[in-house]
Amino acid sequence: MTIRVLIADDQTLVRTGFRLILDAEPGIKVISEAADGEAAVRMARQLRPDVTLMDIRMPKLDGLRATELLAGPGVEDPLRVLVVTTYDVDENVYAALLAGACGFLLKDARPRLLVEAVHAAVRGEALVSPAVTVRLLAHFTGGNGRDHRESPLTGRELDVVLAVARGWTNAEIADRLRVSLSTVKSHLAHVQEKIGARNRTETAIWAWRNGLLR
Repeated sequence: MTIRVLIADDQTLVRTGFRLILDAEPGIKVISEAADGEAAVRMARQLRPDVTLMDIRMPKLDGLRATELLAGPGVEDPLRVLVVTTYDVDENVYAALLAGACGFLLKDARPRLLVEAVHAAVRGEALVSPAVTVRLLAHFTGGNGRDHRESPLTGRELDVVLAVARGWTNAEIADRLRVSLSTVKSHLAHVQEKIGARNRTETAIWAWRNGLLR
């Protein structure tokens, strides 16, 4: 199955670069481009891409609001939105994750990471730029979390949460914990139900807020 991607960015060079990278990858096709937030929302709703790459700062409608309209809690049939930004410590990026974005990358990420992020989004796994994970989450939690002994999770569920917070994929978690892939998915589903997380990114944020990582 070909993964259909919409690119939303107000910079022509950025859109062109992303298109060249993704169209060169087997199984991925860029179906359209949007130069502002309003166009991004309109085209995403019309075309229903598998993944939308969303810049944050765009004219007419910023990427934060566009993400909320496409993937927010109140959307009945949310789309997968991957935020791609220049800013590694930016309140808007954090807010975009809470608005429903499935992950985020820096624009200077290597091309392979962009491809991997698109595939991860389709699988329901959020890929976050390694350079961003610690700095952004620690910035907003202040490193002052609750004692993880108060956690409602089992020991194995905590292992899975720690792995997710470090950016591991389900396959990597299964391999390192020596369990099946279906077991990892089951643990993750139970975790998200217990802590009220909608996706892997919110699970990672929960881990930081509760002091599981420092």
